[in-house]
Amino acid sequence: MNNHKRNFLKRLTLTALGLTLCLTNAPALADEASNYPNKVIHFVVPYAAGGPLDAAARQLGERVQETLGQNVIVENKAGAGGNVGLASVAQAKADGYTLGMGAVATMAINPWLYQKMPFDPSKDFAPVILLSNVPNVLILNKKFATENGINDVQTLVDYLKQHGDKVNYASGGNGSAGHLAGELFKQRAAVDMLHIPYQGANPAKMALLANQTQLMFDNLASSLPQIKADEVVALAVTTAERSSFLSEVPTLEESGIANFDISTWFGVVAPAGTPEAIIEKLNQAYAEGMKDERVQQQMRNMASDLEPGSAQDFTNYAKEELAKYQEMIKSAAIKLD
Repeated sequence: MNNHKRNFLKRLTLTALGLTLCLTNAPALADEASNYPNKVIHFVVPYAAGGPLDAAARQLGERVQETLGQNVIVENKAGAGGNVGLASVAQAKADGYTLGMGAVATMAINPWLYQKMPFDPSKDFAPVILLSNVPNVLILNKKFATENGINDVQTLVDYLKQHGDKVNYASGGNGSAGHLAGELFKQRAAVDMLHIPYQGANPAKMALLANQTQLMFDNLASSLPQIKADEVVALAVTTAERSSFLSEVPTLEESGIANFDISTWFGVVAPAGTPEAIIEKLNQAYAEGMKDERVQQQMRNMASDLEPGSAQDFTNYAKEELAKYQEMIKSAAIKLD
């Protein structure tokens, strides 16, 4: 027998073996999905306990366990901007019993800030459902805005073109959503201002209120109390559409800053390779949980009015966000390690 025929027969045998294995495993996978879940589900929140994302995960987990008939245990694994906790999800068995909270930081921003990532968000996860999408809002110190006649984005841009070297903008830290929004604003508006990073959004806002800094891009839910109390001036939201929680405030796009769409989002992810039938069952369970009034109130507290979609919707969105932040961070030359 010549080598050509021997190689052909070898390939044919391997192909047949592969098909046999697939056909053998198919009933087992189908049976596994139909019996899912038959034990406790672990849900990893990659941030410290007590925050709004942790509260949302726990509130929603209670509703999901009612639907699925199994306990959902929330575990907090903080560290490295969320990378530690989400890495444990990526490394878990792809059977639907370990899930995690995938957020804009871990799924779209961190991969371009850290040179060494413990996971690849585009390959190591199976997105289940997007749960929340909250705008950031451009807010100004009230005294600064009043004294300089700044009442919309255009008057702010005009002021920055003349006095940008005297204006500081605060953020919750290097690489935070507020930092990235500030740098994108500088690029799109062709203005300059100095970035002052703080150890978290709360101290950044305290500095703004004290007029130590003049403006910041903050999470809408965090700033709503100060906006409603007329303690700060809200000029625009950072998403493509207005927020129903602040409908009188325009978007940056409406205000003349083109292609500006930055938000804080999170959803549920499973390890890559989790059977599609299990992903679909989880998607339906979380979508059902989102209908609960207690969960909806929690989401309203976070200024989120998102309608949950399919697993494919979340997959597509996460892919788009990853590409968007790659371009943004590269152009701003931001690195954390």
